[in-house]
Amino acid sequence: MTYRPSDGSTPAEPAGATASSRRSFLRVTGAAGIGAAAFAAGAGEAFAASGDQPGDEQYGAADERGAAAGRPGGLRPPVRTGTGLDRLPYPLIVGHRGAPGYRPEHTLGSYDLALQLGADVIEPDLVPTKDGHLVVRHENNITDTTDVADHKEFADRRTTRTIDGAAQTGWFTEDFTLAELRTLRAKERLPQQRQRNTLYDGRWAVPTFREVADFARKRGRELGRDVWVYPETKHPSYFRSIGLPLEERLADDLRRTGLAGRNGRAILQSFEPSSLQRLAKLVDNPKVFLLSGPTSRPYDFVLSGDQRTVADLVKPEGLRWISSFAHGIGPTTTLIAPVDATGKLLAPTTLVKDAHAAGLLLHPYTVRNENGFLPLDYRRGTDPNAYGDAIGWARYLYDLGVDGFFTDQADSSVLARQDFWAAKGVH
Repeated sequence: MTYRPSDGSTPAEPAGATASSRRSFLRVTGAAGIGAAAFAAGAGEAFAASGDQPGDEQYGAADERGAAAGRPGGLRPPVRTGTGLDRLPYPLIVGHRGAPGYRPEHTLGSYDLALQLGADVIEPDLVPTKDGHLVVRHENNITDTTDVADHKEFADRRTTRTIDGAAQTGWFTEDFTLAELRTLRAKERLPQQRQRNTLYDGRWAVPTFREVADFARKRGRELGRDVWVYPETKHPSYFRSIGLPLEERLADDLRRTGLAGRNGRAILQSFEPSSLQRLAKLVDNPKVFLLSGPTSRPYDFVLSGDQRTVADLVKPEGLRWISSFAHGIGPTTTLIAPVDATGKLLAPTTLVKDAHAAGLLLHPYTVRNENGFLPLDYRRGTDPNAYGDAIGWARYLYDLGVDGFFTDQADSSVLARQDFWAAKGVH
């Protein structure tokens, strides 16, 4: 494979950002160390849209909406009209937990940087507090993502819980009130792999979902474009079993923040189909069903005795079933681009074609810059924490036909998307 040097580690300022917003960004995120010159590079071009898109009843995105969303003429997602998804840029770049390649995940600093780097959407994972507030953490076990272990007043909260059938020891959000969580500070989850991110340990608090929604609306106004959110219900069966159901709380927060409905700038996701089915009865937002490894089963399947695995669900019959309650799927990249035992890419599967035939979008996860997260074909050297050809890997996924993906470093994906658009002859 021919390697093209990656400049994707330098952030770029999206079109429409002002000098004021740049100063605000630098102040909020502490951007020293990435480089001021980066703001002049790359990502701004990705939001320049031109050309017309002919009407199509199956895909149906209006020309004006495609242009406003930053989608070049001639490219459109395979979605039904009226879902709201046809207003988004295509292919989509989702800031996975914000920009955790550069900042501690699920913090306002991480989300702000993701948008500055060109992400179209930011992703908050949702877990509840003891008093019923939705806060943004990848897991309810906050041992590795906050400084809770340094708080002597919470030492007696350390416990062992069984979450989705697996025992975990640590501190859990459901044992804290929101006021108590406010006393904690976020820290880098992967300090050995992303040591530079530890510079920001203690800088940001644990945000609530409402705070992230309000932040997205405010930043959208400042950047001159819609900023969508992509909330995930984490361990919904577990939380319902302990009297802290997520779906009703999420629906209420969506309504309170103006994000409910097809025009609400929110895509809802979960690894449990029953969670999406509950949400469908509460709000009319588009929904995406997440899929992990082929031998795994959604945990609500485990509880109900449904024996189908992910391998069953990605077959045409399973995809047709998914399309009855979801607008898309979020598979692991290996369900689309499998690898062998050494990590080398094998022939792609038919999942992209089959999902599109069932009327489903594909937003796979997670594209990252580091060698340890890349297929062998795109690694450079042997250091797992060094950057490989992440732009080439992202471009490969775009060429396979995915409709976007979750990424830890949005700037690399912006550059890959520019290359993809150029190869399609659009600008």
